[in-house]
Amino acid sequence: MKVLVTGVNGQLGHDVMNELAKRGIEGIGSDLKEKYIGVEDDSAVTTMPYVSLDIVDDEAVIKVIRGIMPDAVIHCAAWTAVDDAEIDKNKDKVLAINAVGTSNIAKACVAVRAKLLYVSTDYVFNGTGIKPWQPYDTTCPVNFYGNSKLKAEKFISEYMTQYYIVRTAWAFGANGNNFVKTMLSLGKKYDTLRVVDDQIGTPTYTYDLARLLVDMIETDKYGIYHATNEGGYISWADFAKEIFKLAGYSTKVVPVSTLEYGLSKAKRPLNSRLDKSCLLKNGFCPLPSWQNALARYINDLECHNVI
Repeated sequence: MKVLVTGVNGQLGHDVMNELAKRGIEGIGSDLKEKYIGVEDDSAVTTMPYVSLDIVDDEAVIKVIRGIMPDAVIHCAAWTAVDDAEIDKNKDKVLAINAVGTSNIAKACVAVRAKLLYVSTDYVFNGTGIKPWQPYDTTCPVNFYGNSKLKAEKFISEYMTQYYIVRTAWAFGANGNNFVKTMLSLGKKYDTLRVVDDQIGTPTYTYDLARLLVDMIETDKYGIYHATNEGGYISWADFAKEIFKLAGYSTKVVPVSTLEYGLSKAKRPLNSRLDKSCLLKNGFCPLPSWQNALARYINDLECHNVI
């Protein structure tokens, strides 16, 4: 099997490439930069084939994909700066990357008969209530980022048959920035931090998610899935407390409401609970608990002198 991975300069794409290497699957990484950038530890992604690709350029996309002729594409590339997506001058670019870029990838996959796995988000839902969202529940984004990702989902589902859409949430990984790294950085500077406690979901370690995504593309079990780590639903404040506990920080977390916090440009869904039962129904192994995942992640950061 030959797999093209987009967005390898980000958290998830980086880990997907490493997972492919572990299994002896031929992987080709791509991103906008001329060469791979990111953490340079013992990761295989640093030495695997890489091609520069602007997914907004439809001619470049079809040229690259026809040249590679992949059996599958794992599409991780995206605009993920949620607050910046609300700025008017950025909106055209957000739509170009997340919606148009994805449609270009999908069209090229159809042309070469490749499977497409698209990584989406819990932000396609409106975040109301307390019931976990099912894969085929009604979507209704509350911010521009979520809207752009939903547009991509709709194009894929209308245009393709050989696709997987995997919605995830609260991602953290080795390559790039995330909530865990932010908390660790702020925890070194401040004795007390205010963290929201009315946004509820489950963290996702990209190292674990990458394994699942590669499991999926080795099957023909197409459809929409939800995937985060197991371990129950928590608030961002709960997550921060566990981060400081495992890192050995004495930083105190003061829980506040989203309204009290009041710093975000983009509206955030309060209910990011995702129902993941579809994974088990289709024979996929659930991800380990988020507590286990966070412990492994913190240990890895310590081993690489990040903490």
